[in-house]
Amino acid sequence: MPKLSVFNHVSLDGYFVDQNGSMMWAKGGLQDPEWNEFVAQNAGGEGTLVFGRVTYELMNSYWPTPLAKQHDHALAERMNQLPKVVFSRTLNQASWNNTQLLKGDPAAEIRKMKKEPGRDMVILGSGRIVAQLAQEGLIDEYQLVVNAVILGKGRTLFDSVTDRLTLKLTKSRAFRNGNVFLCYEPAA
Repeated sequence: MPKLSVFNHVSLDGYFVDQNGSMMWAKGGLQDPEWNEFVAQNAGGEGTLVFGRVTYELMNSYWPTPLAKQHDHALAERMNQLPKVVFSRTLNQASWNNTQLLKGDPAAEIRKMKKEPGRDMVILGSGRIVAQLAQEGLIDEYQLVVNAVILGKGRTLFDSVTDRLTLKLTKSRAFRNGNVFLCYEPAA
């Protein structure tokens, strides 16, 4: 049975996007070769990437481009080759290589996907999808990177979650650039 994980950055004050809806702040900070290696080894894992429309369009506007291949060839290759799922009611097609467009209810679709044999899945960005699936108890692992930045305003990853979700820490790792990787699973 495939497992569903989330991998996202959050600011020290708990925001996953700034007041303009951007996640570019997560790219800043001190240069850290250890962090860069961690990102390269863990980006997307070997599973299926899961996106909402906004994050899908952002990723699709960069990773298939020559600029991405020039700046980070190995990661661009991985992002372009991995299977992808995008949830959207407004897109008519998904043009990025290996992408399946799903127009149905994300929770119902993920429940179905988790019952079928297949790859593990990881949600990148896609805060509204994360919140909806978290509320439904469908996320098996939360991988969060706390960045050493305070944004002041923005949107949290769990804005629409209304019920308490209790988690247990399973891994953590601090990096020289100030980022801290935290991995949680739902508490029993």
